[in-house]
Amino acid sequence: MEYYIHALDPAIFRLGPFVLRWYALAYVIGILCAWRYCVWLIASPPYGITKNHLDDFLFWAVLGVILGGRLGFVVLYYPHYYLSNPLEILKIWQGGMAFHGGVIGMFVVTLIYCRRTAIPLKVMGDLICAAVPIGLFFGRIANFINGELWGRVTDVSWAVIFPMIDAQPRHPSQLYESALEGLMLFVGIFVLVRFTHARQKPGLISGVFFAGYGIARMISEIFREPEILQNFLPLATTWGQWLSLPMVILGAVLMLQAYQNPPLANITPKPAKSAPK
Repeated sequence: MEYYIHALDPAIFRLGPFVLRWYALAYVIGILCAWRYCVWLIASPPYGITKNHLDDFLFWAVLGVILGGRLGFVVLYYPHYYLSNPLEILKIWQGGMAFHGGVIGMFVVTLIYCRRTAIPLKVMGDLICAAVPIGLFFGRIANFINGELWGRVTDVSWAVIFPMIDAQPRHPSQLYESALEGLMLFVGIFVLVRFTHARQKPGLISGVFFAGYGIARMISEIFREPEILQNFLPLATTWGQWLSLPMVILGAVLMLQAYQNPPLANITPKPAKSAPK
């Protein structure tokens, strides 16, 4: 059987020392599309958040995603390597971002921003979580183009050979994740946002996102080549699945709390302040 051989160039173009990579472009497109989607969401109650707030928060979001994602990758996956090669931490253009670290980074900056503006944390969290799958969709496609985070060996007809690794056909697990964590999760949350009263229940959308992402990631890890610790984890599980399990639990707790709390009343945040320079 003939399989597709991965031969995609991670770089869009090169101009002397300057290189524009698909990975970087995916982050830019994902963040901008998520921002525009949030602008659309706040056009109707009950958020009480203005476009100025979102413009202001954009700086914080980029900071949280990049710093949290990179530090999460360093600490959660390859701490020994980066302790020995600390300058490699700065080379984010080569890939190497951890979603779980990005979540922590986003939580920290969102918490700070909400305290500055008196926006309820769960309200802002729901807005962000509704848009995050957009970034995940583009990010996982960029992972495929980069030829990283490849899948396990398989004989399915749509398998892909990643010659930078070996000559064996593998699951294109990056595309599975793009579909599950990105497209399907976005559609599911969009239906909640558009056709139900989920926005009146602070924390509900966030809970659906965390639980949905955790389940989607745990499923996709079945087809993804484990990165680390595989010989030390029980029941043939992966590190990615263990990192995702707390997200499922957190999502369930948030959803339960959302249904127990009264509906959201209109909020009046403080005016947005300019982003730090």
